[in-house]
Amino acid sequence: MAAASRRALLLLAEGAEEMEAVIPADLLRRAGVSVTVAGVSGKGPVRCSRDVLICPDASLEDARKQGPFDVVLLPGGNLGAQNLCQSPAVKEVLKDQDARKGLIAAICAGPTALLAHGIGFGRKVTTHPLAKDKMMSGDHYKYSENRVEKDGHILTSRGPGTSFEFGLAIVEELLGKEVAAQVKAPLVLKD
Repeated sequence: MAAASRRALLLLAEGAEEMEAVIPADLLRRAGVSVTVAGVSGKGPVRCSRDVLICPDASLEDARKQGPFDVVLLPGGNLGAQNLCQSPAVKEVLKDQDARKGLIAAICAGPTALLAHGIGFGRKVTTHPLAKDKMMSGDHYKYSENRVEKDGHILTSRGPGTSFEFGLAIVEELLGKEVAAQVKAPLVLKD
């Protein structure tokens, strides 16, 4: 399938970790994927964890009408993840994506929204080290210390420092290793 026909939905909540939102969105766009940054609380600017304001492309309410998406992304950030966990709209998006086995990608504390909404039980996941205990409460997941972990249609990663690996793993899932390598090459990333 051509990159132009691939679509991603990034759920941006107040308190999200900026790097975990912007870097994957950037990498996907470099690969030709259409990315919609959706504000969980509306279309207004979202104050992220380090006081960077990001203007969503659409409200989550409006973006959902344009689904389904090939991937739904959940950035972390402690407050951002809490807001994802508490949102009924996020729950609906995740339940829909899960039901059709569409890719769900969550990073840092973002995977705690999977736990909160009952998504991916039994899968192997990773999180930020500080979110591990919360994620493993209830014995719903197998924990991995890998920087990026994929189990079925659930892809998780550890934190801001893994944002490039996370984004490239999503590109690879959607478009293959060759496209991911083409996106990576000009970035001068350390191997």
